[in-house]
Amino acid sequence: MSKHFQLHPETPQARLVAQAVEIIRQGGVIAYPTDSAYALGCHLGDKAALERIRRLRQLDDKHNFTLVCRDLSELGVYAKVDNATFRLLKANTPGPYTFILNATHEVPRRLLHPKRRTIGLRIPDHNITLALLEALGEPLMSVTLMLPGDDHPLTDPDEIRDRLGKQLDLIIDGGACNIEPTTVVSLLDGQVEITRFGRGDPEAFGVSRPDDL
Repeated sequence: MSKHFQLHPETPQARLVAQAVEIIRQGGVIAYPTDSAYALGCHLGDKAALERIRRLRQLDDKHNFTLVCRDLSELGVYAKVDNATFRLLKANTPGPYTFILNATHEVPRRLLHPKRRTIGLRIPDHNITLALLEALGEPLMSVTLMLPGDDHPLTDPDEIRDRLGKQLDLIIDGGACNIEPTTVVSLLDGQVEITRFGRGDPEAFGVSRPDDL
């Protein structure tokens, strides 16, 4: 049975944050709240934890994983960012966006798209997530907590505990989250492309949201 920490969404308790980080460092898989939906996370260097997340989500090797970063300076360690891309990122972070960028050699190969050296990166606007990242001192490997067969991500910590309580090491309860995942923005080759419309305004990137969404 997983541990269950209830953290204040505005002022997360430092003691519980430190305990959560220790679980991550020891190879744990956690569910945690973000500024979009809940997410699954683990240490970016832990292969076994990554494989557990793959099995939970039933992901193939083509899925772009996301590194959740504290700020742009940390993001720049793991992604190749030119001046124009930096300005676009600066104007839209922190926020509910995942950016697809070319990865640097700091990113473990198992996290990359098998045919392209790309990685998803994001800087969330959520105090619990940022407190975890600050205490961890490095990005968190992450995917949206949307289970096979579901149409939407999980947003209620009680439902997460009911459905995944025996398969996770920690569930961080920060209250209900938004039902939408992040908007995914590809910034490869100097081109802007929205590959998933979610929470966040695509107009910020010069793209209109389709009428049927």
